[in-house]
Amino acid sequence: MRIPESELIINADGSVFHLHVKPEQLADKVILVGDPGRVELFVPYMEKIESRTASREFVSMTGWYKGTRFTILSTGIGCDNIDIVMTELDALANVDFKTREVLPVHRTLDVLRIGTCGAIQPDVPLGSFIFSHISIGCDGLLNWYNDRDSIALTDFEEAFKKHVNWNKHLPDPYFVRASDKLIKAFEKDTVRGMTIAASGFYGPQGRVVRQGLAMPDMLRDFESFEYQGWRITNFEMEGSAVAGMAAKLGHNAGTVCCAIAHRHHKAANTNYAPRINELIALSLERMSQ
Repeated sequence: MRIPESELIINADGSVFHLHVKPEQLADKVILVGDPGRVELFVPYMEKIESRTASREFVSMTGWYKGTRFTILSTGIGCDNIDIVMTELDALANVDFKTREVLPVHRTLDVLRIGTCGAIQPDVPLGSFIFSHISIGCDGLLNWYNDRDSIALTDFEEAFKKHVNWNKHLPDPYFVRASDKLIKAFEKDTVRGMTIAASGFYGPQGRVVRQGLAMPDMLRDFESFEYQGWRITNFEMEGSAVAGMAAKLGHNAGTVCCAIAHRHHKAANTNYAPRINELIALSLERMSQ
């Protein structure tokens, strides 16, 4: 079936609409970062750089690390941007841009998001690398797609909503597992995480500046939630959409973040650049093996 021009916009140069990446520029291994400036941090690790693109917050680079081809791509902030990024990455991999038809053989991408987060459990140290084995989407994105329950942990969802007395005005949360392939690659070097992907930085993560919260006890309730041996370890803002969209589209994906703030201990580390460089090196090494 041909995909209409209005549904998948392809630029005049043959690149996909938002990312401005062409199909031949996409590697099978993709690392996502939020900050466009962070893409440049990968340059010293690359043996060769093939291409670079930039459009709005979407900055990309494709190159080689120890014989493995990578695409590094910035997403900006939020799950709404991940909807764009994952849909367009999948189109680059699995749609013929000339005929606008789905390719007969599915191409599977390995997609890793790396970034920063806030820890909430007292025994998770500041500076930890937390891999989100399970991501909790509080943004509602996956609920816009059909058959979301096929990849969601619905028993976790019900237990969570009951425990925190989920506000009726908020989107239904969804729980999604990262791919086993990426979990296995990172499990020896990271904390096992179950991560809230919040739809904002302030209120949705329980921060109070000049407005009260719809769920005033949310931090306490998130910290105390436990189900089948899992605890909520941290907050970030994109991982659930990465995991959920990837699972729906047939790709391997996961998120690993450095804890630069600690909500339980009311602490933060603003000098976290060295740890991000360590995380970049670790991610390239594990993804290339």
